[in-house]
Amino acid sequence: MLRNLQDLDGYMIGATDGNVGHVKDFYLDDIAWVVRYLVVETGDWLASRKVLISPIAIHHPDWDKKILPVSISQEQVKSSPDIDTDKPVSRQHEMQYLSYYGYPYYWDGVGILAGSMTPDMFLPENASPPADRVLRKNSELAVAEADQAQHRDDDPHLRSSASLTGYHVHATDGEIGHVQGFLIDERSWAIRYIIVDTSNWWLGHQVLIAPQWFKDVSWDEEKISVDLSRQSVADAPPYDPSLVLNRVQESGLYAHYKRVGYWPEEIARESVVSRGLL
Repeated sequence: MLRNLQDLDGYMIGATDGNVGHVKDFYLDDIAWVVRYLVVETGDWLASRKVLISPIAIHHPDWDKKILPVSISQEQVKSSPDIDTDKPVSRQHEMQYLSYYGYPYYWDGVGILAGSMTPDMFLPENASPPADRVLRKNSELAVAEADQAQHRDDDPHLRSSASLTGYHVHATDGEIGHVQGFLIDERSWAIRYIIVDTSNWWLGHQVLIAPQWFKDVSWDEEKISVDLSRQSVADAPPYDPSLVLNRVQESGLYAHYKRVGYWPEEIARESVVSRGLL
């Protein structure tokens, strides 16, 4: 099922021994277009410190009560690496954070959300044997350290969802609107669509555009360019935020743009998981 990321703003993070705080923002990976971290305001119990929570820790969300239970304790959160969430998160900070919790590095292609993998695969009940985890961790550390040295001065690929909201969206032949929000897959935390408000061009309409259709993102100009024409966007099925988007509607959207849907990946993943290969 797809969820509007903005609807998760304010959700309570429930640790194993009490509440941690409320969701305030999200860090998105602008290469894979997935949610890498939730930014959580801890409130008075931790001097209103903001901390990062990885989707790896989240399991069985209570959507009705707006609670995201996590498999970590308050003490773990309290002792976690101090990261200034008001500044870009560096690869070194990520390495410290992921190592602290024992999570895999995702940038080497084998970690969280690589290919068809999902965060829940890294929960304790789905983890690999201890010996395998040690070998894998050593390999990940070597790759990450080499990557860190090679890309030390690169632009970080984590972007705040709040900062991306409002970016102008341009088709191949002109502007079509601005980013209004994001629809995420509630299981994989992948960004399936950006919600584009076309009110400056086409009054009263919202449309969905998948990140796979992006041509370029200019952070300096706060602009996203997409490989679609204005007319094709105008003729696309409109998005109604009051309705739950279903697979039939998604299929119609992809068919309109003559693109291949992402869901064959889900079928392949579910098949692999059901056969016990992950």
